Formats: sequence, C-alpha cells, structure tokens
Amino acid sequence: MAQRLVFHVDVNSAFLSWESVRRLSRGESDLRDVPSAISGDPEKRHGVILAKSIPAKAYGIHTGEPLVTALSNCPSLVHAPPDHALYREMSRAFVAILREFAPVVEQVSVDECYLDMSGTHMLYPDPVATAHQIKDTVRERLGFTVNVGVAQNKLLAKMASDFEKPDRVHTLFADEIPEKLWPLPVRELFGVGRATAEKLERQGIKTIGMLARLDVSLIMAMVGDKMGQQLHAFANGEDDSPVLSESEEAKGYSNSVTLSEDVRTLAEAHGVLLSLADTVASRMRRGGARAFCIGVTVRTNEFKTFSHQRKLPDPTDITDEILAVSERLLREMWDRRTPLRLMGISLTMLTREDSEQISMFPDEKKERGRRIDRAVDAIRQQFGSSTIRRAAQMDDGEGED
Repeated sequence: MAQRLVFHVDVNSAFLSWESVRRLSRGESDLRDVPSAISGDPEKRHGVILAKSIPAKAYGIHTGEPLVTALSNCPSLVHAPPDHALYREMSRAFVAILREFAPVVEQVSVDECYLDMSGTHMLYPDPVATAHQIKDTVRERLGFTVNVGVAQNKLLAKMASDFEKPDRVHTLFADEIPEKLWPLPVRELFGVGRATAEKLERQGIKTIGMLARLDVSLIMAMVGDKMGQQLHAFANGEDDSPVLSESEEAKGYSNSVTLSEDVRTLAEAHGVLLSLADTVASRMRRGGARAFCIGVTVRTNEFKTFSHQRKLPDPTDITDEILAVSERLLREMWDRRTPLRLMGISLTMLTREDSEQISMFPDEKKERGRRIDRAVDAIRQQFGSSTIRRAAQMDDGEGED
C-alpha cells in the first residue's frame, strides 16, 4: 500500500496579509512592514486585536488584547477594521491555486487547507520541492505568504506548518518525531487546550514526548477516556483521519471559520453566523439549489465539537431564513459557558426544483427576502463581493452579555 502524503497549507497572518495586499494594490504602504493590527471598533466592546504584524509583536502586542491597551504600548500602531468580504475573496483565490496541485483539497477555514498528495509521486517526485512550489506560487500570484507542513497524516502536517514562520516549508515524518515533535511543550500539541495543558503540567507532564511515553491509562484518568486516548495517539504522531473533499453538487454547501478571537456572546456569534449564512447561501443560489436541511457546527476552545441540524417543511435559499434557523440551533446547543473557536453552517438535502407548495396567498416575507437576495447577488456579481454588506440585529431580547 502506498504511503500517505499530506500537506497542510496555512496563510501567515491571514487577515493582516490580505488587508496589506489590498493596500499595496492601491499604492499604499505594506502593513506587514510596520507595527500594525486588524482590530474591532475601538468605540465598542469588540475593539480587540484580531491579527498583528511581526513588528507589532516586538511591542508585546498579542491577539485578543484590547486595542486601547495595544495603543498604549505602541502609540504608532496602525490599525484597520476586519473585512470579511475581502477575506472570502482572497480565500477563494488561495484555494483555487491549491486545487491546481492536489487531487483532494479539504478547506477547514478561510485560511487553511489540507491537501492529500498520496499517489502523486509520478507527477511530483520530490514532496518538499512541490511544497515550495505551492508556497511560491501563492506568494507570486496573490502577494501573501503561507507555511506548508509536509507529513504522513493530517496531524503531523498541521504541527509541521506551525513551526517557524513565515513563508516556510517544514516536514514532520515519522522518523523526525523524536527530534522535532517530542521536545515541544505539551500545550503546543494539537487538541490540547489551555485547561487540559494546565492539568497535564500540574502532573509534571511538560513536553509532548513525556505525554507520548506515559501509559495511556494514566492520561485517561487525568482528562477522560476519549480525550486521553486521542492525546496519547497524537503525541505519538498517530492519526488516520482522511482528507475530505465532498462534491457540493452531490452533498450540499457548507462554510466554516476558525476564529481569530474566541466568541463568547450571542451578539458576537450573530456576526459570525451572518457572514457564514450570507456566503453559503449565495454559493447555493449560484448553483440553482435550495436546501431542506440546515446544520450548525461549533467547536469550543477546549476542542469539543457539537452539531445540530433541522429539517424544514419547505426548501430555502433565503439568507435571512438560513440565519434565523442557524441562530436557533446555536442557542439549543451552546450554553455560552465555554467560548467558541470555530463555527460553521451546512446546507444539505438539496433540491433544484421549486418544491414549495403553490399558494393563493404568497408569503410576502419570503418574497421580500428573495428580492433582497437577488439584488445583493446581482450587485456583487457586477461590482465585486466587497461592494455591499448585510446588516442585521440579533432578535434576542437579551442584548450583549
């Protein structure tokens, strides 16, 4: 059986890099060369650092800190607001390049993908040279840099891509695990959240190597059976999860994002769901489809994943309807005690026929929603996706908490 070969490609400081590329196209300066950051509105509670440049890091600025604090440490800090329409455009261009090289591409967020390169040795006899080619093609065509991890499974490829940045290729094959993986702090192992890391460190388990050599039953006693087995396997570089690439035509449409800042409130979650619903519904409408089933997936900052879905009596392609159902699903499964680091929406059970029952009294709210969606789609198609954005408010009654 041929040996697996997996690449993990991760954009370096995606939000900041993509804003820099746009500014350079306008003849403006490169944010990556100066202390700079992408941040929320400083006049609101969301004014926190979402991404930072390498020069900003020298001032002690870190992701998640309030913008006002960052400015006190670096008064010359250049800061720009997030632009999710821009990020979607850049992400599509990024993924399109990866599909030129790999037969199977799994996009896990706007700025990272897994590539299954197994069986491509006749086309690409040197995996490391191919990884450099991918990295350099992205930089030359799109103007931003990526890291590429090369390994025999998704876990090790992910860990490798997180080694020294930016604009680098790293390998982490099985024979390199003792040298490259085991000396790292245990909290750097994929799947080890802050709380789990603290538990392990209190027991004297400081490195990934120490975790790998520990009896699995002891790890299970500390963090639970399922997580203990998984972390022991990960520490030893074991992962058999496949690189998935499902046909949207056959299965459905989905979009997810790994968040730069943990989501802690319904108000914050609403903004993410709106962006996801807008994107995935627009793609589905372009495919001429409607969905009978809406699903929401979230992952907490402790790496626990939850999913809920709802079947509809009639199929929909209306953004507001998809958003409303998604928000109800989120409330059902999220207690808001644990922050979220990933959110996603999926649209499945597709139909390409207008299967809604014909009524003598059309639903005016639905018709208005469809007119708005058609107008938004038409404007974006003619002038670009960043020309118009949606605005909506959480119908919660609770406000921010």
